[in-house]
Parts: sequence; structure tokens; C-alpha cells
Amino acid sequence: MAHSYFLILLSLFFFFSFTSSQNPPSPGYFPSNQVQSIGFDQGFRNRWGSQHQKVDQGTLTIWLDSSSGSGFKSLHRYQSGYFGAAIKLHPGYTAGVITSFYLSNNEDYPGNHDEIDIEFLGTTFDKPYILQTNVFMRGSGDGNIIGREMRFHLWFDPTQDFHNYAILWTPEEIIFLVDDVPIRRYERKSDATFPVKPMWVYGSIWDASSWATEDGKYKADYKYQPFIGRYNNFKLGGCATDGAASCRPLNSGPSGGGRGGLSQQQEKAMEWVQSNYLVYNYCHDPRRDHTLTPEC
Repeated sequence: MAHSYFLILLSLFFFFSFTSSQNPPSPGYFPSNQVQSIGFDQGFRNRWGSQHQKVDQGTLTIWLDSSSGSGFKSLHRYQSGYFGAAIKLHPGYTAGVITSFYLSNNEDYPGNHDEIDIEFLGTTFDKPYILQTNVFMRGSGDGNIIGREMRFHLWFDPTQDFHNYAILWTPEEIIFLVDDVPIRRYERKSDATFPVKPMWVYGSIWDASSWATEDGKYKADYKYQPFIGRYNNFKLGGCATDGAASCRPLNSGPSGGGRGGLSQQQEKAMEWVQSNYLVYNYCHDPRRDHTLTPEC
């Protein structure tokens, strides 16, 4: 009996050790707690595909089928800030489908726009989603595209529950966060490689079969339609261009005033994610012309 009890305790120890090792260390600072949640209608409106969009009990649902996808847009432009939403992704075969939450000024500066992206790249039955982060500036997303992609797997199944995804854009840096864990920092090393013009906040679900899944190898298959994205817990903690001039963006770390910057604890959490779940970094891609990305 004692031997059986010992084996049970040992198995529980290994189980909890394994599951805890699958989660990042605590970042110690939780910027989402600094920003009040709002309802969809308080901060956003439909942009396209209105027949493929509904709000029910605080959750926005958008979907893609063979006739259309759908997208939404913030009511205001922002100069900087914290922008987030809780998102639950569609399970099963989603190749070719992108579910997104991003900042852009493409409508204001067509052909010369800035953009900060969180994009979930759809997948096949046997592979996990990829979360792609990207930054464009001064038209690097137009024409001959110069992407600055970093792609990650996640330490959880994003189809099982809502998780919080956010972009923190300050005058000095851009931080991408998943459940308050920083996964990527993009620093302002020069004005030429950093987005500075005001941007709107968008979300969408759409067919990007030409490139989304393994460079277009797998396409959207509409026998599995509709493909559904669910969003709630919206946060717009930004400095709107039509707001108060005294507005200050949220700090990326707990340092209080000044320049911001991540704490050592946040850095440690980010290093853990990048060591265990980073699957692509544009700076390390030998196929790329790095004279076009001097920040590398």
C-alpha cells in the first residue's frame, strides 16, 4: 500500500513538473491590468463583411466562408498605446486562413503605410497554429514587401479557450504580448526602421491561401467552412490623435516613469518563449537581403 502511495506521489510530482515546465516564468508585470476592458461597440465598428460578423453577450464572432470573410476597425486613430483582445481560434483544418489583430494606417497612406501585426496562420490537422508578428514602416509592406516577421508556436492550444494577445507601441519600442508575457521586442534603432505615423486598430479573418500555410503549400478548403474567430475583452489603452495632448502611453515594464523598458523578470520570460517556441526570425534567414533590414 505504501509503495503504491509512493508511486502515485511520484507520478503526480512528474506530472506537475512537466506541466509547469510548459508554461513561461511569470513576467511579474501585467500591463493588461492597467487598461480597462471595453465592449466591441465602444471602440470598434464593422469595416467589411458585415453579414459575417455578430456580437453576442460581449463576444464578437467573425467568420470566413466561400462567399466572404470579415473585418473590423477602431473608431479612433492612435499615436501609441496598448491594444489587445482575447481571441479564440477555430480548430481543425484551417490552412490558408488568417485570423488577425493589428495596427495600420494603410487607408490614410496607401502605398506608404505603417503596420504592426499579430496574425494567426491557419494550419493542417497535424500541426499547431503559428502566431506571426510583423512590423512594416514607410511602405515596406507595399509593392516589394520587406517583412520583419518573427513566428512562434504557443505553449497552449489557442482553439480551446480565449487568450489575451496585445501590442504595446511606445515611441521607443514595440512589445508583442501573449497573456501578458512579452514574446518579442522591436526597438526603435532609427526613425527609418520604426513606425511613427498614427494608426487604426483592426481585426479580420480572411483567405490568404497564397502564402499563409507553409508558403502556400496548403490552401483553404471550404468543405470545412465556416472558419470562425472569436474576440472579447477588448482593450484600447492608447493616445488617440483626437484625444488629450497630455496622454502618455503605458510603460512596457514596471519601472514607472521615464523611458519604460522591460524588467529583468519580463526579459527572462521573453527569453524562455524565444528559446522554446520561436520558429522563425527574419534576421536569421539566409535567404533575406539584410541590407534592407539594418536593425538586424
